[in-house]
Amino acid sequence: MPVIVVGADTVYGSAVAEALSARDGEVRAFVTDPESAPPLRALGIKVAIGDVSDASHIAGASHGAFSAVMIAEAGLDDRERSFAASYQALLAAWAEALRDAGVSRIIWVAAEEHLPEPLATIGVPGAVVDTRHTSTRQAAAQAARLDDLAAIDPA
Repeated sequence: MPVIVVGADTVYGSAVAEALSARDGEVRAFVTDPESAPPLRALGIKVAIGDVSDASHIAGASHGAFSAVMIAEAGLDDRERSFAASYQALLAAWAEALRDAGVSRIIWVAAEEHLPEPLATIGVPGAVVDTRHTSTRQAAAQAARLDDLAAIDPA
């Protein structure tokens, strides 16, 4: 089933996208940096480029995806976010986008202190990959394993 990685132009995001592309199924990536697209496309990943804080951009790229892997780093780094004045506003935009796109599962890749409240409120089953105690490679493998599960408990 299709999966999208929002923030695939981050350290964790590119590792997750690569891990997901190693198996069967459609993988999509949402990036802000256009220069990060060619290596992802070389892996067979469909890439959307836009403002990570624009709910309409995220919703459009996520439409028809079963799972969304959300990379907290994309909301916390120094990239331009025109539609969100704060990290909490960005999380609210992501929640709106995923709800509008009809995503059925959310996998959150973040350190515990950056776990989202708004995403938990949209009623979509989810799981967390806590980056505090895992390497980038381990986190990517864990996200891919979670996406492969038939069902996950709500986060």
